[in-house]
Amino acid sequence: MQEQIFKGLVGGKEITIKTGKFAQSANASCLIQCGETVLLATAVMSKEVKPGMGYFPLMVDYEEKLYAAGRIKGSRFVKREGRPTDEAVLVSRFIDRAIRPLFDDRITNEVQVMVTALAFDGENDPDILGLIGASCVLHMSDIPWNGPIGAVRISKSQNDEWLINPTYQERKTTKFDLDIAGTPEKIVMIEARAKEAPEEEIYNAFQTGRQYLKEAIDLIEKVRTATGKEKKDVISPKTEEEKLKQERKEEIEKIAEEFATPLFLEA
Repeated sequence: MQEQIFKGLVGGKEITIKTGKFAQSANASCLIQCGETVLLATAVMSKEVKPGMGYFPLMVDYEEKLYAAGRIKGSRFVKREGRPTDEAVLVSRFIDRAIRPLFDDRITNEVQVMVTALAFDGENDPDILGLIGASCVLHMSDIPWNGPIGAVRISKSQNDEWLINPTYQERKTTKFDLDIAGTPEKIVMIEARAKEAPEEEIYNAFQTGRQYLKEAIDLIEKVRTATGKEKKDVISPKTEEEKLKQERKEEIEKIAEEFATPLFLEA
C-alpha cells in the first residue's frame, strides 16, 4: 500500500496523519504527528468470536517508550522497558472511556487498540493526539464502530485567553484544563483539572471547545474517504443455531423488562 499523507488544523496547530507504511497486518494503522510528537495508532479485531464472553472484550493500551524522548535505560544488564507508568495507564483509560461507548455491546470479537509514542517533543501532550489517532484507525478500519469523534483540550490563561491544546509550559499557569471528546453535537467523555473557576467559565469552555472537535473529525473523515474499508457485520447470526439462540435471548430480555420496571414511582 502506498503511503498517503493528510494534514489539517486543529485549534490552530497542524496535525499530520500518515497511512499505508507501518503495521500493515493490523485492521488499520496510522502515524499521527503534532509538532515533533509522533504516535503510532493501530486497531485489530479477531476473526473469530470468543465463546462464553459476557461483555465486550476491548483492550486499549498506550505504550510509552524511553527512546521517544531520546533516552536510553541506564540499567547495566536490562535494557528493555519496565512496567507501565501511572501516566501511561491514565492515558490508556482516557482513550478507552471515549471510544468504548461507541461500540455495539453485542460484539464478542476481541478488539485491541494500541497507541505507541515514537517521538516526544516535550511540548505537545500525546494524550489528545493518541485519542484522535485511535478514533482515526477505528473509523478507517473494517471494525464496527459508531465514530468518528474528535478530542480537544481547552484551557484559560491568567489573562483570560482561551488556549486550545496548550503546551506543557502554558498549562503551568492556566486556571483550568478541560478535555472533551465527541462531536460538536454530543460529548461522550469529559476530563478536567482545575484549581477554582466560576461555573460560567467552565460552561463557556465547553461551548468554545465543541467547535474545535469538528476540525479533528473533518481530518479523520478525509482519511476515511481515501483509505477506509467497509465495516464487517459481526453481530448478525450466521447459522440456524445462532439464530435460535438470538431469538431465545430476545424473548428472555423481553420477559425481564417487566421485572425491571419499578413498582413504585415517585410522584
